[in-house]
Amino acid sequence: MKVFLNKIRVFCMIMLGGLLTIPAVSCSDDIYNDSEFVAGESFTNSTIRLLLIDTLTVSTSTMKFDSIATSVSTRILTGKYTDTVFGTITASSYIQFLPASYTIDSDAKFDSLIMVLGYDQYYYNDTLLKNTIHIKKINENLKPISDDYFYNTSSIGYEEADLGILEYYPRPLAGDSITIKLIDDFGSDVFTQLQEKNIVNSDEYRDYFKGIGIVPDETDNGSIIGFSKSSENTYMRLYFSTDTADDNIQEFIDVQINATTTPIPFFNRIIADDPITPLQSLTDSKTNLASSEANNQSYIESGIGIAMRIQFPHIGSLYDIPGNGTILDGVLKIKPVAQSYDDHLKLRDTLAVYVVDQNNELVETLTSTYYAILNRENQEFNDIYYEISLAYFLEELQLRDRDIDDALILLPIDYNSSVDRFIMSGNGNGENETILELTYGIYDED
Repeated sequence: MKVFLNKIRVFCMIMLGGLLTIPAVSCSDDIYNDSEFVAGESFTNSTIRLLLIDTLTVSTSTMKFDSIATSVSTRILTGKYTDTVFGTITASSYIQFLPASYTIDSDAKFDSLIMVLGYDQYYYNDTLLKNTIHIKKINENLKPISDDYFYNTSSIGYEEADLGILEYYPRPLAGDSITIKLIDDFGSDVFTQLQEKNIVNSDEYRDYFKGIGIVPDETDNGSIIGFSKSSENTYMRLYFSTDTADDNIQEFIDVQINATTTPIPFFNRIIADDPITPLQSLTDSKTNLASSEANNQSYIESGIGIAMRIQFPHIGSLYDIPGNGTILDGVLKIKPVAQSYDDHLKLRDTLAVYVVDQNNELVETLTSTYYAILNRENQEFNDIYYEISLAYFLEELQLRDRDIDDALILLPIDYNSSVDRFIMSGNGNGENETILELTYGIYDED
């Protein structure tokens, strides 16, 4: 048997015949588990050995997508912070707005124009530090150049002068929104264009006002905050009033995110500057950074498109084991690097698992049974890990029903709407390395 199968714990079992539920009984003092499995027709009237294999080679690396579509993001992202591994992460958002009405009474007088950004309760990094928001006026058409999407790497021009600015301490869980007063010159001009009927429809308004940028300050080092894309929570509000003989009537018109155009003219720009040297080698999506060349670690960063990549190059070596066999269970265990996470840089309870080919092109999303689930049972001993049940996927690889060069990658489920980052133990990392635990059943052994 090959060297990467040299540590096998053996469990003996006798099939009693028929379709039975059979407990696993250890041949040694080791106890495998207290669970049960169901043996099918292929095991009928057979003598079965169970092998628990935990030394099959797992190849871990890091890859990075050239770009990810963020015009389909579920939230507005803005903010900036510096990470010791991933570099300076900056998120800014660009959105087109349209008035709910194009009619203002000729006797009305302009009061003010404000921007309301409603929290959607997402945040990343330290919200106790101050953030700054600059509202910018876009001066280019907010329309994708080549296809229907904007990407995290997309950019668009805007005027240097601020339409509004706010320094604030984020309260994404305790507060409901923040309000930014926009400069009166701009607000008054919007009011005049509508009141004098220079603008009477959406096409004319888009020509006049192409949209806004929501941009952090260059000196910020706090957190990245998520704001709602719902027109009920995020909008500009134009206030005006009309004097009557008896009263002063206050009115307003909401200028809302344009959801009538397909695709919606919106995207988040998310960039990372000056990451650690190994991550700088990820210059295109076909490049794989082996864990052995990156401190025996693999990396994940949503928003930027950095993913942990996992392959099982020697799954076919199971055929070297004498007798007919089948994979009964396969659990991949991946440990986050100790002290790489905290209350600000949080671990997700769940990560999505995707399949990529040898060129790192997405092939498919594995079903819900293949989520990476964070096991916290021994968290008090700093023993936590992500686990993924992979029996069916591994069996397809072993039987060559799937391309042996296919690999798994891990990313947060909402990777195009978040900036979460993770540092994972790769292979060659001693006791904390990524391991695959296989339960392999052998029957009709010669």
